[in-house]
Parts: sequence; structure tokens; C-alpha cells
Amino acid sequence: MLKLISIAVSLLILTQSFNIHFSDIVELDEFIEHAQFHAEEHGDNFFVFISKHYGELKAEHSQKHQEEKEDHEQLPFQHQYQTASLSAFVLNNVPEYPTEPEIRACRSVNYFYQASYHSLTPEGLFQPPRRA
Repeated sequence: MLKLISIAVSLLILTQSFNIHFSDIVELDEFIEHAQFHAEEHGDNFFVFISKHYGELKAEHSQKHQEEKEDHEQLPFQHQYQTASLSAFVLNNVPEYPTEPEIRACRSVNYFYQASYHSLTPEGLFQPPRRA
């Protein structure tokens, strides 16, 4: 069971790294229909279709076929996201602290302590019992 969960989580992370969304999976039928349309109308094979919609021929195809713009917007994998992250790691950065810490001491005494310690050393540790 643990192996199945780890495989499922690994596949989830893999699909997320490819930027595949659930909506892309739902729109796969539009992708297949539009590929069939291109095969019938333009005589394009699958690789030319991919190039016209996702590759180097995309700009040229979208300019020539403005009437297919709504169909192109329904195709999967059309979302464009840009992510930028900046990480800064600074070494040998000495923080500026005051040279002498400010010490505040409370001088008022509001308690009295008397040591209740009694040393047994002058009398010795083991003594005979005493009478009262």
C-alpha cells in the first residue's frame, strides 16, 4: 500500500512539473478533433499540427487562419505562466549591534533571605546520642 501511495505522489509531482492541469486533460477531445480537422482540410500530419499550434509555425498559422482563433483557444496546454524567483545568499555579513549592551539593573530590594544552612563539620559527622 505504501508503494502505491508513493508512486501516486511521484506521478502527481511529475505531471505538475510538466505544467499539466486537469482542464488540459478535459480538453483533449478538442485537441483530437482539431487535429483531425487539420488532417482533412490542410493535409497536415500530427507533427505539423503540433508545430502549427505549439511550435515554430504557431505565429504564422495564427495570422493566416484568424477564423480558427476560437478553436485554438479551446486547445489544451495553451496557458502561459511566467515564474521568477530570486534567491539571495550572503556570506560574511556581520550584523551591526551596539558595541556595549545596555544593562538595566533593578537596585531596589524587596525581600530578605537568611541562609538556613548549618554545617556539621565542627561537631563531626558521627556523634553519640545526647541526653536532653
